[in-house]
Amino acid sequence: MKKIFVCGISAILLGFHTWAQSEYINAGKITFERRTNLEKRFTDQRMKRFVTEENKIRIELFNLYFNDTASYFAVDPNNEPEEMAWLTTKNAYYQNLKSSNQLMMLAVFGQNVYVQDSLPDRTWKITDSKRTICGYECRKAIYQKNDSTRLYAWYSPMLTSSAGPEGFCGLPGTILGLATEDGGIVYFAKKIDVTPPKKEDLALNPGKNKVFTIEELRQKIEKEYGSTPWGKRLFDDIFRWL
Repeated sequence: MKKIFVCGISAILLGFHTWAQSEYINAGKITFERRTNLEKRFTDQRMKRFVTEENKIRIELFNLYFNDTASYFAVDPNNEPEEMAWLTTKNAYYQNLKSSNQLMMLAVFGQNVYVQDSLPDRTWKITDSKRTICGYECRKAIYQKNDSTRLYAWYSPMLTSSAGPEGFCGLPGTILGLATEDGGIVYFAKKIDVTPPKKEDLALNPGKNKVFTIEELRQKIEKEYGSTPWGKRLFDDIFRWL
């Protein structure tokens, strides 16, 4: 009887340990819905003429593939074709979480510009505020980028990869929600697939294109477009997430 009791307790403990481990996810694919309020994004009158009550909210899907060493974020190729698709950005990010570096593809004037640099070092303020996204309890974190820019993120420690949309990382869990302070651009996870991604799902190849550092790209844009009326908007658009 003693042996049976011990074996029974061991089985229960082993089962509990296995169940507890199964709660954590270290690889998979997250599909995000991005909602962009074009009225908030464009403030100059020239751009406002493209925005109507019917098209002011643009909805697009993005995918985040991740495992315990890397992540890849990009627009979902199955998005429906839209008129004036250039009104919103379609950036892509490959991040190596072990070596702390990243390769980005940024959309600039309809061309893809590649940027390679170290992972950003952001200071997050983690709050006690919580919400549930895709069935996972998430905690709210705040990033004060500068005096005029604040971003909000909701992350779940049950997804262990420190990854998120638009290359955001550095939190103790995966970001399932990301928003600008005014709500002009909002990402929320809509579906989570726990199938580990294939090697080809975690890749961004610049080919023969020139690869800049963030500082090189910053200087190039300031030099070539800084004196134009729309140069500041272009600069803000590109570096909103960087």
